[in-house]
Amino acid sequence: MNHQKNKVFQICSSGRSPWFRADGSNTKTYVIGIAGGSGSGKTSVAERILKNLNVPWVVIISMDSFYNVLTAEQSALAHQNNFDFDHPSAFDYDLLYECLCKLKNGKSIELPIYNFSKHAREDKTTSIYGANVIIFEGIFALYDQKIRDLMDLKIFVDTDADIRLARRLQRDIAERGRDLQGILDQYTRFVKPSYDDHVHPTVKYADVIVPRGLENVVAIDLITKHVQRQLNEKELHLRWDLANSSFSHEIPEEVTVLPPTNQIRGMHTILRDKNTPRDEFVFYSERLSKLIVECGLGLLPSEETTVTTPIGKPYHGLAFTSQICGVSILRAGGTMEEGLRRVCNDVIIGKLLIQTDPSTGEPQLHYCKLPQDVRQRHVLLMDATIGTGAAGLMAIRVLLDHEVPEQNIIFLSFLSAPIGLNVIKKAFPKVKIVTSMVDPVLSKEKLWIEPGIGNFGDRYFGTEL
Repeated sequence: MNHQKNKVFQICSSGRSPWFRADGSNTKTYVIGIAGGSGSGKTSVAERILKNLNVPWVVIISMDSFYNVLTAEQSALAHQNNFDFDHPSAFDYDLLYECLCKLKNGKSIELPIYNFSKHAREDKTTSIYGANVIIFEGIFALYDQKIRDLMDLKIFVDTDADIRLARRLQRDIAERGRDLQGILDQYTRFVKPSYDDHVHPTVKYADVIVPRGLENVVAIDLITKHVQRQLNEKELHLRWDLANSSFSHEIPEEVTVLPPTNQIRGMHTILRDKNTPRDEFVFYSERLSKLIVECGLGLLPSEETTVTTPIGKPYHGLAFTSQICGVSILRAGGTMEEGLRRVCNDVIIGKLLIQTDPSTGEPQLHYCKLPQDVRQRHVLLMDATIGTGAAGLMAIRVLLDHEVPEQNIIFLSFLSAPIGLNVIKKAFPKVKIVTSMVDPVLSKEKLWIEPGIGNFGDRYFGTEL
């Protein structure tokens, strides 16, 4: 048992490109399983593959996070170093399968944290979301068929027994202050029999066997190139695929557009004028955002209720039946936050940073911070504009991956194009959309809404060139 590996490596060095298709469905995440004996170098091989891949949003998960919850009797044995943590029965395969299955399908998970000094799971967990590649390593990574079936590549690290024992001796003496005799006793009673009876037989399930572990640079290089080739074949080009797809230029019936009153048209005239000073732009955008938010709140579920007025008379009215939160797509979606706060004073607001990759034009997810109980709330999703719908699709996909029901999402925007509205409604028909106005044209060259409103975020925050 390795007390030092109950941790997660998650590399998010750049934005995450689309992991879903134009219809909103997720692609499968690439899963690598790495097995081998204790001290064989599994973690080192996993980290080297991660480094060589040079792919963002990669997560390494150790099987050590999934030890079973011990009974009182088993816990007592563990504290006496008499419990066999190197036996297959020591692991919770059902929870492991559930977590890996969710990650492979793009969902978020709460990874358990195992406290080796207490021999118990912690109450807190580690939230993991957004993996392009999952590297799962552990002595029994290839032991269970259900787990193996989730893997795209299965690796067994085969290191000489003397080297594995030497590494355990060095680690346990230096890092854990244990005596030599105690280490050898545990090795002969538990570790070696488990390897011979349960771990080494799983080598037959491996696609690749890596002798000598981290020293085998050639094998690791070949594995890396194979994985890179597989990932390149799965690469998506969402934004241009959406723009070139055949969608109706009519506004979907289910989309709510604010009535074109003189007030709405007057505010749009000010906001669209390129000569409007920034202070006026901020004032009228926040004023308009309040109207959009009010309209969105009208789509929330409610029930009839009766209250007593100050003069003692009953009033038959309505009450909302659910909690809400806001989620802004940064940067431009942040311009609607003030309007939301003025309407809903204590509202919780989550944030998604989605930006366009200048080299590909694709939306990329750079940051995700949502309320912990977001799945139990109705979500007011905010973005300034809906053009191709690519960023909106990504944001909705993130919410769905965090188990927010589709019908609980209300998407708010200042300005939209018909193609973006149709893209979102086709992929996610239960999502409600509220916009203050719809412009008819999306330019073919730069995919700008025309006549448009410019870069809303730059104009609001004063960052125009």
